[in-house]
Amino acid sequence: MVARLRAAGASDVIIHGSSWVDADRHLREVIMPRAEEMGEKSIYIAPFDHPDVWAGAATMIPEIHKQMPNGEQPDAIVCSVGGGGLFSGIMQGLEDADWHQSVRVLAVETFGAESLAQSVRRGELVTLPGITSVATSLGAVRVAEQAFKEALKPNVATVVIEDAEACASSWRFADDERILVEPACGASIALAYDGRLEKYLKGFSSETKVVIIVCGGSRINLQMMEDYKHRFGARAKELGLTRCADVPSSHSTQ
Repeated sequence: MVARLRAAGASDVIIHGSSWVDADRHLREVIMPRAEEMGEKSIYIAPFDHPDVWAGAATMIPEIHKQMPNGEQPDAIVCSVGGGGLFSGIMQGLEDADWHQSVRVLAVETFGAESLAQSVRRGELVTLPGITSVATSLGAVRVAEQAFKEALKPNVATVVIEDAEACASSWRFADDERILVEPACGASIALAYDGRLEKYLKGFSSETKVVIIVCGGSRINLQMMEDYKHRFGARAKELGLTRCADVPSSHSTQ
């Protein structure tokens, strides 16, 4: 990511913390005040907690509508949740299309980054003490208030899976579709494998129409994928993930 930022013209890239939330706090509390003291004007662009972000993500719903056979609507939409910008946009799009009563939404997180699921379970916005999941691009210790409100609606269910499931789904997706995605995206894709949709989506059958949002491929490369195989291969097999024969026979799990 640093190399890509520099290739895009960044004169400097500041690395701070172990997850997005650490970098964001450092930006707002240290970098921006320092720049303003030097007479520079700082502009903060919220990555998920802003109506413009939700409006942008909402445009996926009319696109989905156009691509569905005969203009029919899906039965469910699956998306990963970090801070909740994508999820809030999907919910807004469903409202605009008048699909909000009939299309179910599965909001997927990984253990160690499940701020939305914990908030729904407790009935209030929860701030995690930190991010322990490898899916660090889901690393918002607190979701947007809008995302929390949307998650309380009756057509929404939160799903939390293990890092091993998200990572295994990423490497299986690479095999199946020749597309490399990071674990944050693998969290959503995981529901397409080994009967997970049937487990989490009530009434699921071979006729059920499910749209899975595949979003997040910038923080992954082949070496990282191999590292995930070594780290999580054994656990993936324990969880019943099939087609893991390409996992090395000896590896350490953490």
